[in-house]
Amino acid sequence: MVHSGVARVTLAGELDLDTASYVREAVTASLEERPTGLCLDLTGVSFCDCAGLSALLRARSSVLRAGVEFVVEGVGPQLERLLSLIGAAGLFTGTNTPANAEPARRAPGTVTILLGTEAAATADSPLPDLLA
Repeated sequence: MVHSGVARVTLAGELDLDTASYVREAVTASLEERPTGLCLDLTGVSFCDCAGLSALLRARSSVLRAGVEFVVEGVGPQLERLLSLIGAAGLFTGTNTPANAEPARRAPGTVTILLGTEAAATADSPLPDLLA
């Protein structure tokens, strides 16, 4: 479900080898709705390892390749340090807009993923079966 042209994916918990696939699935499902923008909210991410980082980089690439504006919110200190260590500090700050794309308007969320051992989707998530 896209509101005002913007899909929102909110992550919470640990983003690691066990949970990285949820990012890809959520972003893919969101892009199928043909949004003009996708907001990735990382405010609730408490930990990110290399598998999680790979999932975030692939998500960014998929969104921009689809010609969709990519907005990231809430990069915490642990993820910020990880990005800095690999020389990718600027990739997840603010907005990344593909060439010839119209700016997207922000709107309420579409997918919320709680990462970790008790992963679950919110009631309004289009992916409840993926997280059960």
